[in-house]
Order: sequence, then structure tokens, then C-alpha cells
Amino acid sequence: MHIHILGICGTFMGSLAVLAKALGHEVSGSDAGVYPPMSTQLEAQGIRLQEGYDPAHLQPHPDLVVIGNAMSRGNPAVEYVLDQGIAYTSGPGWLAQHVLQGRHVLAVAGTHGKTTTTTMLAWVLDQAGLAPGFLIGGVPQGFEASARLGDGRYFVVEADEYDSAFFDKRSKFVHYAPRTAILNNLEFDHADIFEDLAAIQRQFHHLVRTIPGQGRILMPADEPALDAVIAKGCWTPVERLALASAPGGSEPATWTAEVLSSDGSAFTVRHRDGEAATVHWSLTGMHSVRNGMATIAAAHHVGVPVATAAAALSAFPGVKRRMELLGSVRDIAVYDDFAHHPTAIRTTLEGLREKVGSRRIWAVIEPRSNTMRMGTHKDGLAESAAAADQVIWYQPAGLDWDLQPVIAASPVPAQVASEIAAVIARLVAEAEPGDAIVVMSNGGFGGIHQKLLAALRARHGEAVA
Repeated sequence: MHIHILGICGTFMGSLAVLAKALGHEVSGSDAGVYPPMSTQLEAQGIRLQEGYDPAHLQPHPDLVVIGNAMSRGNPAVEYVLDQGIAYTSGPGWLAQHVLQGRHVLAVAGTHGKTTTTTMLAWVLDQAGLAPGFLIGGVPQGFEASARLGDGRYFVVEADEYDSAFFDKRSKFVHYAPRTAILNNLEFDHADIFEDLAAIQRQFHHLVRTIPGQGRILMPADEPALDAVIAKGCWTPVERLALASAPGGSEPATWTAEVLSSDGSAFTVRHRDGEAATVHWSLTGMHSVRNGMATIAAAHHVGVPVATAAAALSAFPGVKRRMELLGSVRDIAVYDDFAHHPTAIRTTLEGLREKVGSRRIWAVIEPRSNTMRMGTHKDGLAESAAAADQVIWYQPAGLDWDLQPVIAASPVPAQVASEIAAVIARLVAEAEPGDAIVVMSNGGFGGIHQKLLAALRARHGEAVA
């Protein structure tokens, strides 16, 4: 079967393409923006990519078109599919029907940490010999691609609350019917499709309704927004997770994590039955500790001993674009991070601060997501970067609100830039040995990462480490 995917370079749709290819289908796709790391991964898989949404890409007609949720009526490719009567479906609909049927699905949902936690869980199950299938909304380290079918009964999926398609406004995760579900956290996001937090909670309640009574829900003990979801009705055992040093919630925690180092690079996870083990890893931040604890708890539900899971996490190689060290020039480190919500920006920078101590941190942030472009989170942006020493806010084309109030409210020195070249020029001129530069965006950011490394290398006359 020839499957053509509209929006193929999105993190979810790109992973879907890998699975379709593994099932033996001929896979092609098109997207408005074709850039690494997803484009590189797809090309390595032998998947043909085309730029833009020209109806000619659909000639001759494929057997099926999988339409990404970024596509809307009026898109020329979508209109061609409808006019020509070509069979079509949504990404999560295709995944549920062709991959997840008959599998024990482990789903990771929540506003933050889905990609990293999904990758951790797939890694732990793989290291435990369970040969899981997985679909990750990013490009993991340690695996050849962001998705695979797997050889066992288990399938790990990043369970996004974003809508499924222009013709199916349910959240993606409603299609997945998991038996093990991690609900990491819950905040208001995706203002382009959700009116308020209550609308998102309603979708999470729909997810909870699909989890069987013999399944398991894993969630923080101190997350009132998720407590409200469970209060709407729950038919599945719930296990709660907490940091040993944090105030507890209304329900006792089944799992606790004791942090052994201030940067979160070492912690002990303990189950109420006494089973415990310690993780020593390269990740930082309390958000990472929470993700790791949830991973160990989910793996435990499918029979992986706590000690086995902790040992696997201690060797966890990470995820691309999640505090990924891209290179270092004269001891100036350049990191890439996907953070695009005030909470994610704050926790990521706090984790980096704990890691680098008093070394100077430059944060270069592009408010690019749909929610950011609408200005929904603008009041929280200034404080979100407080752990940095210098902040450069990039004002991309299409951002319909002024970043100057964010600069005025910033607790640390900050400026606005509208040209990538100007950002690079300042960093090259002012960054010194020992500095850490973290670039934060959920898009390609005009290739700023490699341009910056090249400019630093040219100035200092040395290769990137």
C-alpha cells in the first residue's frame, strides 16, 4: 500500500512514517518545513519527502493519505484529497488500528516531559529485554529512529493531548486505550484549540475512561489539576509519586524519590513495598527526577524490577533537543532545548544552573509555539528565565505581540532581537570560556545552532569539541 503523509516532518507524523515503512508500506510525505533532525531521520529510512502541499505530490493517487493535525480546510493538498475522494485518516486513528491493536500500551501524557519520559520508558523496557515497540515525539539517542514496531507485546507511546485532525477534534491519546498510563502533570497549554484548563481536563477524563480496571495510572501526589481529572471518575488503580522533600498531596504516595545531589543527577526511588534503587545519570533538574521516578513505576507495572530500571536509567543516553550539548568551542558550551512553555523554560534553566553552578548562562529563546504566538503565556515569560544570567528573546515573524514588556519585567539582563545574525554576533562578541549558551525553540530557529558554532569556531580558530 502507498501511504502519503501530510505534515510528515512533525514529530508525531514523522514517527508514524517510520512505523508504516516498517510494516512494509511505500511511504511518502510532504510538509511546509523540512528540517533536521526529523528530515534526516526520514531520509535515512528511505522515505521520500517533498516541500509544500502541491496536489501534484498526490499524483498518482496514493492508497491512503494520513492527514496531520496541522492541516486545515483550505490547504491545497487537503482540498485535493477531498475533491478526488482519496481515502484518508488521522495519524492517531491509523496508529490505533494498524499498530496498537492487541498490544499492552504504555502511554505517557501530560503538559511537560512527555517526549523525555516516553524515551526513558522505551529505553528501560528495551534494556530489560522486553523488546518494546514505541513512538516518540522526538528523536531519541540510543535508538536508530523515533519509532519501531518491536518484537514483544509492549508498545510505549507519547500520548499528546493535541487534537487528532481537522475532522476529529478529540485529543490524540483518546485513540490509544493504554493499560499503563503516566499522567506527568497538567497545565493550560494549546490555547489555539483549548478554551481553558477545564477543556483539557475533559480530554484527560476521556483518556481515563479508556484505561481498563486491570490497568494502572501513575501520577504526581501534588498535582491538583490531575486530582480534579480523577475526581470526575476513575475505574483504574492509581499510584501516586512524590519527591521525599516535597509537601504531599491529599493521597499518600506509592512511590517516592529522595534526591541525593542538588542538581538531580543522583536520586533513590523507593516503592512502598520496600523495593528501592539509586539512579546516577547525566540529566539534571527536579523535573528529570520526577520523569525518572514515573518511568521506574511504569516499568514496575509490567514486571521490571526497580533495580533493573534504575540501572537502565543510569545509562540513559537522552533525547535530541532536550538539553542536548551540540558542541563546545574554547569551553563555551552550546545546548539545544525544545522548551516552549514558561514552566519548561524555568525547570530546564534551573536544572542547568544546578549543573554549571556560578558559570554564566545565556538563554536564547524563540516564543514560537501557537500558544506563545497568541500571547497566552506572556505574563509568565520574564520570570521563567530568571535562572539565566543573560537572556535574548527572539521576536519571530508572526508574533503578534510586543516582547518589550517581557524585557522590562525581566529579573536578569534581557534584550529583544529580530535578526538571527544579530543574536549570533552578540554571542560571539561577548561569550567567554566557561559560559553555557542554551537555545530554546520548538522549531528549526533558522539553523541558529550550527551557525553559532561555526561563528564561534571562526572567531576562536578551533574545532568544535
